[in-house]
Amino acid sequence: MRAVSPRLAIPAGSTIGPIVAFLLACAFFTTQSSQFLSGGNLALVIQQVMVVGTLAIGQTLIILTAGIDLSCGAIMAFGGIVMAKLAVDTGMPPLLAIAAGITVCASFGLINGLLVTRVSLPPFIVTLGMLNVAFALTHIYSDEQTISGLPSELTALGNTFPLGRTDVTYGSVLMLVLFAVFAYILGQTAWGKHVYAVGNAPEAARLTGIPVRRRLLAVYTIAGAVYGIAALLLIARTGVGDPKAGQTDNLDSITAVVLGGTSLFGGRGLVIGTLIGALLVGVIRNGLQLMGVPSIYQILITGILVILAVTVDQLSRKRSQR
Repeated sequence: MRAVSPRLAIPAGSTIGPIVAFLLACAFFTTQSSQFLSGGNLALVIQQVMVVGTLAIGQTLIILTAGIDLSCGAIMAFGGIVMAKLAVDTGMPPLLAIAAGITVCASFGLINGLLVTRVSLPPFIVTLGMLNVAFALTHIYSDEQTISGLPSELTALGNTFPLGRTDVTYGSVLMLVLFAVFAYILGQTAWGKHVYAVGNAPEAARLTGIPVRRRLLAVYTIAGAVYGIAALLLIARTGVGDPKAGQTDNLDSITAVVLGGTSLFGGRGLVIGTLIGALLVGVIRNGLQLMGVPSIYQILITGILVILAVTVDQLSRKRSQR
């Protein structure tokens, strides 16, 4: 087996396709609606994808290691309920409630990581089971009740500030900052290069001295913490703690990652590509809404794009193996 150096260059994959698709979508919808390119509408697109986009950061980390996380939406929902109930029902200081919610989400990620690395269970099975666990706990802990009357600290990221003539939410800025931070971590640090190496060839990475199990455990734990931040953004956007939130966000996050050019087989992709993928989905849904197209067609088009993206990735892998 070919050895993998810890200083391995990052197999980035191509983001050209997602960028071209994004630009073509923007050009098309510009011709269909005069409202599309307005500052307010573009800010709305970013606001609409900030929760799924943040979830997709954690999902990217896991998919880069050739795993997948079906539980991210349910973990986010539970983290949001924990924050809301602690702040409202127990009177816990809001910042501590936020920290507790993020810690709970990170703990779910840690458990996922332990089951994958110590028990050697497939990530698909582990996170499928954890999806049901987190979903059930969310409804049990919330008693099926939506939690309102939240302190302002929990909803502050939903507030806006003027940028030119456009109002932008603080949560949108936080999402973009997180993408920048993880792009730097994955692209410029040894830890990030190890993540790529583990996803590309785990046994070869182990033979070169990379602590594969520790890296995987860290990836799942960090991803869980990112889901906790997404929970805070969800609360900020909706203004309530909703036990029914996040039920399809796991699939939406995978969609963003795949459309952004990250390989489902691991070891190849860029987190900035995930941002483009999330924005592409947001642009398509927003543009079709402006055109008055029924929402079911938005789902249809998104599904077709995912199949095309995975097909291109598979064909690219086969060519590189020749």
